[in-house]
Amino acid sequence: MTGNTVLVTGGSGYFGSLLAAHLKARGDFVRTFDVATPDDEGSGEFVRGDIRDPDAVRDACKGVDVVFHNVAMVPLARDRALFSSVNVGGTANLLVAARDAGVRKVVHTSSSAVFGIPDANPVFEDTTPRPVEAYGRAKLRAELLCRSAAEAGLDVTIIRPRTIMGHGRLGIAGLLFDWVADGSDVYVLGSGDNRYQFVHADDLAIASVAAADRPGPAVYNIGAAEFGTMRETLEALVVHAGTGSRVRSLPAATAAAAMRVFSAVGLAPFAAYHWMLYGRSLWFDIGRARRELSWEPKHSSVEMFIESYEWFLARRGELTSDGDASQHRSLVRQGALGLLKAAGRLHLGR
Repeated sequence: MTGNTVLVTGGSGYFGSLLAAHLKARGDFVRTFDVATPDDEGSGEFVRGDIRDPDAVRDACKGVDVVFHNVAMVPLARDRALFSSVNVGGTANLLVAARDAGVRKVVHTSSSAVFGIPDANPVFEDTTPRPVEAYGRAKLRAELLCRSAAEAGLDVTIIRPRTIMGHGRLGIAGLLFDWVADGSDVYVLGSGDNRYQFVHADDLAIASVAAADRPGPAVYNIGAAEFGTMRETLEALVVHAGTGSRVRSLPAATAAAAMRVFSAVGLAPFAAYHWMLYGRSLWFDIGRARRELSWEPKHSSVEMFIESYEWFLARRGELTSDGDASQHRSLVRQGALGLLKAAGRLHLGR
């Protein structure tokens, strides 16, 4: 259903801006809402505002048919207060504003972090959530608000993506690409035989738009159809890169203990969510989205990594870890892992 007036919260961020582009391309009028100015200011309408400000959110929702709610304080922020005020409080503001404005549909972007470390895979939409850290707990609380709003009559669909990849996606992935480009070894925890699913941002955007067009509250788990183990994915990347990088193993327990220490003194580039889940298997059953949304992911995990790596290489000299870019669109500082990167280059005699 095209020709809607849609609001994309977090529309200046990595996924929000990509989703906005998809919506504009299909003929929707797009209003983006964010604290940061979008890269593309000449298309659609931009409303600057903070999701924690109920009045600003209320104004942004006026005259809107569909809301895509993507504002979130991501794990890299490592700020429990912001997880609560932005991810939970901001979602509450959005749901109230959407209800009062007569919005026809809300699509809320959640996270696979609500499941923590599952007892078994694949994970289904009705698998019991069991988050293991602050970010996941906040995202689950936001989901519960969405469910309550749906029970009260607001049409809300929850989209849960696996780890998002795609051209322009940096954050932790940028650190990995930096190491591979320099020929440094990259690491898995333990054997690396954990099956780890990703989702391409374009595939996620298409699923989100399809969910908006389907009336009635629902929940969809979204991920790639073709994926393998963490070791297999990284092996394919280093073979493609041809820089001399190798995939090596770190003892999982030792690495986790080290990350706890580095986190305590502010030297860890990862959030708890990243190092706790990196060595674990987590993958979604995507059958419901395929059936009900007529959606089919186009990108495999290996394709995502290679595409993202090539994008990184082409722009490496322009990228920075500073500035106002969202944390998924900027480089992560190496922190204590810079030592590990240096050690991983010793085999090259550098």
